[in-house]
Formats: sequence, structure tokens, C-alpha cells
Amino acid sequence: MITQEREDYLKTIYKIELEESPVRTTAIAKALGVEPASVTGVIKRLAELDLLEHQPYKGVTLTPSGRKVALSVIRRHRLVELYLTQSLGYSWDEVHDEAERLEHAVSDKFIERIATILGHPASDPHGAPIPTKDGTIAPRVGHPLSTLVAGQSGMVERVSDDDPALLRYLSTLGIQPGSAVRVRDVAPYGGPIHVRIDDNEHDIGIEAASHVFIELTA
Repeated sequence: MITQEREDYLKTIYKIELEESPVRTTAIAKALGVEPASVTGVIKRLAELDLLEHQPYKGVTLTPSGRKVALSVIRRHRLVELYLTQSLGYSWDEVHDEAERLEHAVSDKFIERIATILGHPASDPHGAPIPTKDGTIAPRVGHPLSTLVAGQSGMVERVSDDDPALLRYLSTLGIQPGSAVRVRDVAPYGGPIHVRIDDNEHDIGIEAASHVFIELTA
């Protein structure tokens, strides 16, 4: 049986796998806010269900079955977020926590109704790709704004969605998926990045910029 806890683990492992693989149990514990010792039992059960492979002293990787479950949860989450913003008037900084709760409660039939009503969208309010019903997902192409140098430009592909305060701050700068961005200057020693966003210019700190991903055009 795939419980809510197991869905959360599989979704978390999938997201960490995008950055590192195999995924260390300590990374899972940190992402979920639990003690590393408590991860062991869940990992063992997920391995028994053939949802992941556990390599002792190395970490875990999702099996095709585990990846399918993870992408199904992510699909529900991102479609709920989009529905909340487009149909219920939520702002983009309000939807993450709501979707975290609803992603486990709604049925597949309900989610497919939402997808149909929204016109089978490709991305959520933060620009993250929405997995298809058959379990495929578009690759991420954005580079962190914090890694760009003066003269580079592009379009905001997506932003991290797990910090409401950051999303509210980015809104004040006009940073959202689809915004045109050009790096004017990067201050030395970790100083702010001076950027042109559409028709306005702003300074943005390195930490905030690391959560904004740019699809480069130049």
C-alpha cells in the first residue's frame, strides 16, 4: 500500500535525484525534517515494494515503479497549485502548502478533470513542468540566476516554490515565469546582481537569485 508518508518519501527522493544520485539517507532526512534513523525503516519497506533500490553506504535510487508514483504525486501537486491560482484566486505564494495537503486527498479522476478544465497545462504557477498522465516530464533547462555573469540574458523558466516570503519578494521585483532578464553587473565578493527585468532594473542578492532559474538566450 502506498501511504501518504511513502508518497512523500518517493516525491522527495525524486527531487533530490535531480541533483545527486544515489540519494543519501541524510539528504532525505534533511528534506523531510526528520531524524536520519527514522528514514531507515521507510527505505527498507519501499525497497521491499520494489519502489527503490538501496545501496548500503551509498544511498537509494528510484525504480521505474517508484518514479511513476513520484511523478503522479508531483502531477497532482502542480495541477492543484495551478487550479488554486487560476480558478480560486490564490496568489502564487499561498498554494504550495495547500497543494501539499491536497495532493494526497484528491483522486486521479478529480485531477484529470482539473487538467481538462485548465487545458492540459505544461507548467505550474512557478514554472515547474507538470508531468503528463503517462508519467513523462519535460527536462529542466534553467540555470540559477546566481551563476550568470554580466551580459547574459534569458527568460525566467521557473522559481523555487517552497518559501512564500521569497515568492512575495520576487513578485515585488517583477520576477515570474516568462519575465525577460538581463544581467547588467555582478558585484564582487558575493555582492548583489544588478539585473534588468522586463523594463525595470533591480539589485538581487545571491541567495534569492539562486532560487530563480533562467533559460538563456544570450
